[in-house]
Amino acid sequence: MRIATLMVGVVVAVVAAPGLAGEKVRIVNEGGIKDQWMLAEGVKLAAPGYPAALVERGDNVCIALGYAIKPDGTTSDFSIVKSWSSSGRQSDQYWDAFAQASAGAVSQWAFAPRPEVAEPQLTYTVATMQFMGKQAMDGAELRGHCRVDNLAAELKRGKRNNPMNGQVRRDIEQAERNRSALGNTPPVRPRPANGG
Repeated sequence: MRIATLMVGVVVAVVAAPGLAGEKVRIVNEGGIKDQWMLAEGVKLAAPGYPAALVERGDNVCIALGYAIKPDGTTSDFSIVKSWSSSGRQSDQYWDAFAQASAGAVSQWAFAPRPEVAEPQLTYTVATMQFMGKQAMDGAELRGHCRVDNLAAELKRGKRNNPMNGQVRRDIEQAERNRSALGNTPPVRPRPANGG
């Protein structure tokens, strides 16, 4: 069942998001979570570093990384919703490196429900990550290549073209086990929904 409403100027839909099959999820566009969520006390938004293995290439890259905010405020279920590279189409390994860096940063984010929210909802949203390479490029222009204006529509479109949703869930589960065992940043291997 799909229910769409207009809330605080943000399109919100309740649908199943990637990796969250069977659960009702509130889908919110980037920047639209403020009606229910705020950063947890003492948490800063970590930014991803440029993958060391690709520094020499120096491509400008952006990734729209979908992620869930669970009712406890932690993030999970990472998935590449949209991606772009200044050097065009790339291999899965290339995108894995940027996806891991992005998911590693977002996995450090933590949220708390706003004081007026009695029961926080599982929320799926997106964060646009940018990686500046060797060529000078305006940050807004780079982010524009990956901007997602309607996350619900993008997820619906990506579901047809993106068979990796099950892989993302397995990767997240493995990352959580690794993080618990080693205390390290989680290795996550989502693949680009649009092929890069």
